[in-house]
Amino acid sequence: MTQILIAEDEARIAAFVAKGLQAHGMTTTVVPSAREAYDHALSGTVDLLLLDLGLEDGDGGDMLRNLRATGSTVPVIILTARNSVSDTVAGLESGADDYMSKPFRFEELLARIRLRLRTPAAAGEQSTLTHGRLTLDLLTRRIRVGPREVELSAREFSLAEAFMRHPGHVLSREQLLSQVWGYDFDPGSNVVDVYVRYLRRKIGAEHIATLRGMGYRLVEVP
Repeated sequence: MTQILIAEDEARIAAFVAKGLQAHGMTTTVVPSAREAYDHALSGTVDLLLLDLGLEDGDGGDMLRNLRATGSTVPVIILTARNSVSDTVAGLESGADDYMSKPFRFEELLARIRLRLRTPAAAGEQSTLTHGRLTLDLLTRRIRVGPREVELSAREFSLAEAFMRHPGHVLSREQLLSQVWGYDFDPGSNVVDVYVRYLRRKIGAEHIATLRGMGYRLVEVP
């Protein structure tokens, strides 16, 4: 049975989420502190972590960075009252797979949880994606450029995955926002361009072509 860890120090919200998930066949554990969330997440029994940033003993973002530093790949959805763009970017860069602001609709949260639980192994999909000199490992979340292994942030990895799943296709900024960020985002934001620039620096600018007024395309480099 799917085990969801809820790190939330507001008992009312924690109970609401736990009850809803249990009604959909999931088991839940609620903890109010970053320390407890960290220990439970490393136990090997957690399928997904719902993480509030403001916990009773510290910042959930700091805990998440420490968790990722151990190599843990447990899916994490941040669920917080902090809703500024800077908060969102900081949360994702700390290693979160998704970010939702309070108040939220339970149906949307459930859909996002199900999406994050749909792992390559569970879905019977291939565990690596290859295009030209690029190889993306969906299980270890690492990318190789030829023989060279490159470290990517959580957002950079998700962006690379979007390109690798649609090799040669032109992806608009709107499509990338939807596929990579997975939530409503200001369409006037330049976050896609910024992260494409980050990704180009790491894998080589020649791998991603810009089509003016249309978007970006992954190019096969021999």
